[in-house]
Amino acid sequence: MTQTQTTRLFVLDTNVLMHDATALFRFQEHDIFLPMVVLEELDRGKKGVSDVARNVRQVSRFLDELLQAAGHTDLEQGIPLQAGMLGLDKTSKAPSGRLYFQTKPLTTDLPALLPGNSPDNTILEVALQLQRLYTEREIILVSKDINLRIKATIVGLTAEDYLNDQVLEDADLLPLGYHLLPADFWSEHSKSMQSWQQQGRTFYKLTGPLTQTWYPGEFIFQDEEGGIQAIIRQRFADHVIIETIQDYTEKRRAVWGINARNRQQNFALNLLMDPDIDLVTLLGAAGTGKTLLTLAAGLAQTLDEQLYKEIIMTRVTVPVGEDIGFLPGTEEEKMAPWMGALMDNLEVLTQPTAGSKWARQSTDEFLMSKIKIKSLNFMRGRTFLNRYLILDEAQNLTSKQMKTLITRAGPGTKVVCLGNIGQIDTPYLTETSSGLTYVVDKFKSWDYSGHITLQRGERSRLADFASDHL
Repeated sequence: MTQTQTTRLFVLDTNVLMHDATALFRFQEHDIFLPMVVLEELDRGKKGVSDVARNVRQVSRFLDELLQAAGHTDLEQGIPLQAGMLGLDKTSKAPSGRLYFQTKPLTTDLPALLPGNSPDNTILEVALQLQRLYTEREIILVSKDINLRIKATIVGLTAEDYLNDQVLEDADLLPLGYHLLPADFWSEHSKSMQSWQQQGRTFYKLTGPLTQTWYPGEFIFQDEEGGIQAIIRQRFADHVIIETIQDYTEKRRAVWGINARNRQQNFALNLLMDPDIDLVTLLGAAGTGKTLLTLAAGLAQTLDEQLYKEIIMTRVTVPVGEDIGFLPGTEEEKMAPWMGALMDNLEVLTQPTAGSKWARQSTDEFLMSKIKIKSLNFMRGRTFLNRYLILDEAQNLTSKQMKTLITRAGPGTKVVCLGNIGQIDTPYLTETSSGLTYVVDKFKSWDYSGHITLQRGERSRLADFASDHL
């Protein structure tokens, strides 16, 4: 192996490749080393229909193509990582490093505090031997496994997490979806303001320094009685177009019997009830009203306004991508245990003030005929036309899964993504690499999307107290 002092040598753990099949091409000018035990673990993980198995098979295809392109090159000298075959996006820097395989046994005695020959310990052993052989080169172990990184640090290795899949450096950088206007806002931004009405809607054209920090689909408001509340419709180089919004806190503007209880819920209902918004993302902890508001808006637009043919609701089943089973029952019956939140909120929305038991049952049956529960496993290849698609627990989806689901939307379909990035159950996903975070960040500048972070719980005073004090 050629010693290059200016580049690092990254030893990859198996879970990095299982998590991101393109990880081989994400280290720019640096070199990559794959221990033989990693190839063995990849071989064991290639079977199945889960995303992990698909990633493993894609990694194997990448490795095969690299070996075919290298021809009779001496593997000891490494294989150049070719970016052209991958078709990386234009923003990615083409890799110029080399890929090295373990071609001979690297025997070194592990410290006595690491007994056994587990795959993790074997990877540590290989990395330690590389560190001894190439003293002038920086050897770094890359793993999504926190415990392996801890063990690597204990035995004197440099270990890092795989961060290329992170959308943001910190989840706190995610936009809230709204901005409080300062007290001197109008004195600074009203000099060339224009206003007009169109089809009963009021629009304003604003210029000024603050407007350049806003994105379409965000809201602005004044924290005072009678202050303006508006949504940013379009953003241009020197100005923005805003539109005043509906106040869903008023009883006469209830949506399927539901009123907004706070400002953030009012913003969320404006996005959910707006046919010009194709994608809505709602973040918030339990009890902030994400599912209730989404269902109320969906029922109102599907049954009353008939904008959509039906409501389709799906959520990730843990573990992600595994089969929902071969036991008797329809797809909806098998998904029922995962849909407790849907049933709880439907109970709130369908409680009639009066009527017989038969009338209530008839109402429930009618509503359920308009609400379809689907499994994520069968979404590939589907196209939904004029549907109201709800992706619940979206924080547990990867960026690739989110892309697969959102691209199912056909003409006339609205997609609503709900989740709490502080409650992720999928292995190796974090707040900054979740598919929900990815979607919020990528769609923030699109005119036909909107995002709101719900911060105030409205479930009950008991739940609120428990959230604050437990």
